[in-house]
Amino acid sequence: MIGLGTYAFFWQHSERIRDHGLEPLTLIGAFEATRQLDVDLFQICDYAPLERMTDAELRDAASAARDLGLTIELGTKGIEPAHLARFLTLAELFDARLVRGMLYGPDSRPTLGEAEMHLREALPAYEAADVTLALETYEQVATTDLVALVDSFGSRHLGICLDPGNVVARLERPRDAVELAAPLVANVHVKDFAFARQDGWVGFTYSGAPMGTGLHDYPHLLETVRPRERGINEIVEHWLPWQRDADTTIRTERDWTRTTIEYLRSTA
Repeated sequence: MIGLGTYAFFWQHSERIRDHGLEPLTLIGAFEATRQLDVDLFQICDYAPLERMTDAELRDAASAARDLGLTIELGTKGIEPAHLARFLTLAELFDARLVRGMLYGPDSRPTLGEAEMHLREALPAYEAADVTLALETYEQVATTDLVALVDSFGSRHLGICLDPGNVVARLERPRDAVELAAPLVANVHVKDFAFARQDGWVGFTYSGAPMGTGLHDYPHLLETVRPRERGINEIVEHWLPWQRDADTTIRTERDWTRTTIEYLRSTA
């Protein structure tokens, strides 16, 4: 299933646009925008306001998602057992069957041994609730180490959220990460990426690109992972740099979202 994530609304959610006379998009507003694009899935991923919302606000958001016919997934950073337990409670409120996680949190950098202990404590509750925890490929942890960690559990409720763009920062090749992680993938983050020379030809900027125009060999991912055959959701994200002004940035963000949805539908 194709879905949109909060990173597809990064600038629309941002407080920065207040300085330009615009009001940040609310979570329910993002739900509504997703439905208007005829998309049925939304991943609330690393959305800081979620953890500050009152119980009433959370219930309202979950109710809005249900009324719009949206399937919800969640995403967070950090795998401390108490933190993952909190997100399991949120998953139950939103009827979410998947929580995307990351080994490192804002204030925690566990060793692989510590990460294993955290997961062994937290995972049984996820298994009992039939919720999958999908750990994202990221530059902080080698893909080989992440794959070995997830594989050691042998649980269908612990998998990998595959984002090949992230691993470039530790000099891994995206194709290699795809092939290493493929058997354990439970979720895919979809965005294109490219290098561009900085002004003066001193160094490069590594950032997003409209889907299908950058370096991401998405056909290789589709062939290797086979997400559609395996029922693995593909979540649209962007690495869109700030454009000249808020209006241009938001318009470009929306254009990139439409482009990515069209790309994914064209490859179905």
